[in-house]
Amino acid sequence: MDQVNNLTSASVQALPIGIANVSKSYGAVGALKNVSLDIRSGEFMTLLGPSGSGKTTLLMVLAGFIRPDHGSLKFGSEEMILKPPHQRGVGMMFQNYALFPHMNVFANIAYPLKIRKRPKAEIDAAVAQVLETVQLPGYQNRRISELSGGQKQRIALARAVVAKPKILLMDEPLSALDKNLREQMQIELRGMHERLGMTTVLVTHDQREALTMSDRIAVLRGGEIAQIDAAEDLYNAPKTAFIAEFMGESDFLPVTTTQGQTLYRDMSLKLASGAVAPEGDGLLVVRPEKMEIVTPSFDRTAFNVFDGILERLLFQGESCLAFVRLPTGETISVRRNLREGTKSLFPARGESISVGLHMNETHVVNSDLGR
Repeated sequence: MDQVNNLTSASVQALPIGIANVSKSYGAVGALKNVSLDIRSGEFMTLLGPSGSGKTTLLMVLAGFIRPDHGSLKFGSEEMILKPPHQRGVGMMFQNYALFPHMNVFANIAYPLKIRKRPKAEIDAAVAQVLETVQLPGYQNRRISELSGGQKQRIALARAVVAKPKILLMDEPLSALDKNLREQMQIELRGMHERLGMTTVLVTHDQREALTMSDRIAVLRGGEIAQIDAAEDLYNAPKTAFIAEFMGESDFLPVTTTQGQTLYRDMSLKLASGAVAPEGDGLLVVRPEKMEIVTPSFDRTAFNVFDGILERLLFQGESCLAFVRLPTGETISVRRNLREGTKSLFPARGESISVGLHMNETHVVNSDLGR
């Protein structure tokens, strides 16, 4: 246990990262467009976005594998744009782990220390220590081919952190794992970050993974940062329809806000105290799990209630998903966790149903889905 405790935040002096006006183009295609982002010392920051959004390009700029056309990149107070990768002092975890198949576990983990010409005794101790940290003690003589996917992932992490980098970069490190193992490793990686304390930047396209692991999330779109926020704020208070749609299940209803009054068709919406919807045309974000089924005894006081027809009810294991067609022709979804009696709350298909959205969950955004 003493060995494990040696590789903690006390021994890692994490660095902040400052990215200012970084751009990178490939011909006429702008991969990054004046991106600016400050990452705090010891923070777990996730770069999230669809394919082609620029998230991997930005990570490669941090690692030094891509040089931007212009901009500034600082680790702490030191400018890094012209520094080669091996002089940046970062640990890197790749999507395919990039383990050396001809080397055993010990040699793979020891590689960053050997190229730094560390003494043998120091290397031996560091490898044993980091194997304890990733919960694989005694695996130093195993061949890479003898490891499971989860074990390979841990060995790749061990190699990335064995030299105690101040910054850890991870490029979709869990994408090759099956769903159950991936979810387990998300929790383990987050716990590892909390123990080691190094500044960590993760690239992923998986929204749930980002929400599970991150202190903050930067969502990229078309080479630009669309929104940066804490995971909970990004989900519950998206600034645009793109963010709302990308960060989870969402339906949208067209609304218009004039002089502080927000209307869906001819229905005036109740908003949270102090909330202000953007003026003009916008979209009401309807999260299925936030919708309530309105029964005769339901207190409607703080809710916006929508009447419709139940079109379909789908069983999805731990939950059921209902599709409700409104008189205007739009469809919204309602998700309910399955407990005894849950399905009895829904009427038969084709019958009338009323659903409610609490005023505190009523969130209006600008429409940017057509960009």
